[in-house]
Amino acid sequence: MKAAVLHERDGIPRYQEFPDPVPGAGEVLIEVLAVAVETVDRVVARGEHYASQAMMPMLPAIPCFDGIGRLPDGQVVGFGNPRPPFGALAERTVVPAGNYGPIPEGIDPAVGTVLASAISAMSMRAAAGLQPGETVLIQGATGVAGGLAIQVARLLGAGRVIATGRDDERLRELGADAVINTKIKDEELIEAYAAEKYDVVVDYLWGRPTELLLRSLIPAGFAFPRPTRLVQIGESAGAELSLPASALRTSGVEIYGAARGLDGGGMAQAYGQVVQWTLSGELTFDLERVPLRDIETAWTRTDLHGRRLVVTMRGQ
Repeated sequence: MKAAVLHERDGIPRYQEFPDPVPGAGEVLIEVLAVAVETVDRVVARGEHYASQAMMPMLPAIPCFDGIGRLPDGQVVGFGNPRPPFGALAERTVVPAGNYGPIPEGIDPAVGTVLASAISAMSMRAAAGLQPGETVLIQGATGVAGGLAIQVARLLGAGRVIATGRDDERLRELGADAVINTKIKDEELIEAYAAEKYDVVVDYLWGRPTELLLRSLIPAGFAFPRPTRLVQIGESAGAELSLPASALRTSGVEIYGAARGLDGGGMAQAYGQVVQWTLSGELTFDLERVPLRDIETAWTRTDLHGRRLVVTMRGQ
């Protein structure tokens, strides 16, 4: 079969022949249809992710670890956890039985690869309890997930949406009322944050921007401010920050992990809502589709500007 094959850490996958996977006991063969290539996939391939050894214990191997595919009976499913070295960027892979779920009829397989990014944004309701009319700050809206979060906030009835990012025009087109550029001096950024009042913060950044945001929320004097509920999802600006006690003691800040409220029935509800918006056209996805044969140039692209790179297996 044809596949994208990685031969060395921090290398570029090559488009080439690779042995076909043979399902073992308790495994299912998947005909791959579409795969989203995300930052985490490149981090795993470089050996820099905490799960790199488990996900790619040996080379050569095929990168990426989830996607949309077809079962032997023809059912289209989202799948994950393929058996190494058979990752998702190939015409076929194998996964443990049950490590897949049906994709609703009418969902384009390429779009199906990005549904999880929209579901993460649903944590603004599941974790933070967003109510219609409230003000939402999207930290890191330039990325794919952040752009979808702007749309989700609007669809959930947010009264005002503020976004941090680098493309004012695009973010306003997605539904942001105002944009804050984080590439400014610390004092200026704190002032920009302080000019707004936020009920919910959806945080894909962490690091410096969120540290400065938390500082901006500390009142000048003793006060009982209304709560600001921050949902921590990503860390594209840094894995750590310094959190002074005063940022929690009197600011009213409440910090939640994105998984809060998305277990069990909460996840099913969020998924169903995202699918409904997708089928109705209310939620849109900006994709850059490339065929598997172009993986060597696609892997290193830096010009996507908020579009998700999706590799498709048909038409090679």
